[in-house]
Amino acid sequence: MFSRMARCGLQVGSLLRRFRQDAQGGISIMFALVLVVLCLFIGAGIDLGRWAHARHLTIQAMDAAVLAGGSVMQAADNPASALSLAQATAQRYYQQNTLSRPPVTDDTVSFTSASNNTAFVAIGNAYINTIFLNFAHISKLPLLDESEASFSRAELTGGGGTNGGGNAKIEVEIAMMLDVTGSMSGSKIVDLRAAAKDLVNIVINEGAYARKVRVALVPFSEGVRLPSTANTKARGSPVNSKSVNYTSGRNTYTATYYKTDCVVERTGANKYTDVAPDANNYVMTQYKTNSSCALSADEEVVPLSGDKEYLKGRIDKLDISGSTAGHIGTAWAWYVLSSNWNSLWATASAAKAYGATTQKIAILMTDGEYNLQYDAKGISTGSSGAGAAANASSSEQAKSLCTGMKAKGITVYTVGFALGGNATAIATLNHCASSNSTNYTADNGTELKQAFRDIAKKITPIYLSH
Repeated sequence: MFSRMARCGLQVGSLLRRFRQDAQGGISIMFALVLVVLCLFIGAGIDLGRWAHARHLTIQAMDAAVLAGGSVMQAADNPASALSLAQATAQRYYQQNTLSRPPVTDDTVSFTSASNNTAFVAIGNAYINTIFLNFAHISKLPLLDESEASFSRAELTGGGGTNGGGNAKIEVEIAMMLDVTGSMSGSKIVDLRAAAKDLVNIVINEGAYARKVRVALVPFSEGVRLPSTANTKARGSPVNSKSVNYTSGRNTYTATYYKTDCVVERTGANKYTDVAPDANNYVMTQYKTNSSCALSADEEVVPLSGDKEYLKGRIDKLDISGSTAGHIGTAWAWYVLSSNWNSLWATASAAKAYGATTQKIAILMTDGEYNLQYDAKGISTGSSGAGAAANASSSEQAKSLCTGMKAKGITVYTVGFALGGNATAIATLNHCASSNSTNYTADNGTELKQAFRDIAKKITPIYLSH
């Protein structure tokens, strides 16, 4: 291409010398002028080709950089506090991805947050020097238009909180089933609180492009505790106590069990469905010798909410107690997502109907085998005088509930925490997960936090909005 330009220059020079000697060279002069213009067009084409290539690589590098920096901010407890690290990360990605770019000048591309820390953007410009257009007094070309001052933009979350924030039509409903049984003592419950709050931080945000996202919390141990306003609608009006006779050796004894504030499984044809509760489909009340539910009022079910700070405050209050009736937590992770159960909640917490405009997600987290189930009276099997399990084992009930949940289009994520190779627990979670990519295991707090972050990013991925 450059040799072609040189030949054009020699031909033009030769023609001009002949023109000075030829008074009759009018047509030749016209031809020479056309040749000059043609050579300039060829040169301009070379410059514009270099400009287009450099522009393409610059935009690609900016896109990669804002996604990398945005990921840093999204994963932080407080996005604003991570801005410096996000900027350094983005700048590193930008430099690495422009190594093969033609030389540029005045590169002022940098990165910052926007929209109250719900977006991460590239700003600035870069220029490429011209070779041939310089003859037309155009010494450099901008790689970005002035209107593209923040050309690359990463939205940190697809989730809006209390107002739904944005333009997206698809709403997201998430139910987090959280294991607060006695085996979660010590650092494990601390790790769980941190991981669950991380997820809430990531999925709920008020970005300009945000979807409406609401999260429900379902703490479980030997049962589930409901808000007092939901109890009657879910379980009817249970009796205060139940007495059962049993024999031990030659003697017959009577054991009395008392109503607690917790609910357990339901029986009948709809025990593994989300059919609305009524006189024929109530869940059972838990009965114990001391009338004390293992879960306090601080571990009540929290129906769907977009209030990030409220949700995190409730997570901070989670404490541990009791055995592992994971099927009951599984059931309520489904019920809070089902519009059939909306009578239990305030209007703001009502679940949307199943359909293409609502993405429903259940996250089932446990640290062990589901090993507690109840007889037809609501008394845990193995207790004095208790009958056989009203349904199947806790693990088998959980599997059946997961099958029904997935059939309704709910995406199920599972997180096994420090399972220690427990085959029954692993098999239950494997069955419940919607796919291999939604099935997580974590051996320590760091891995648990990473699992919840990864789930959050899959639910509300960072995306380029330009």
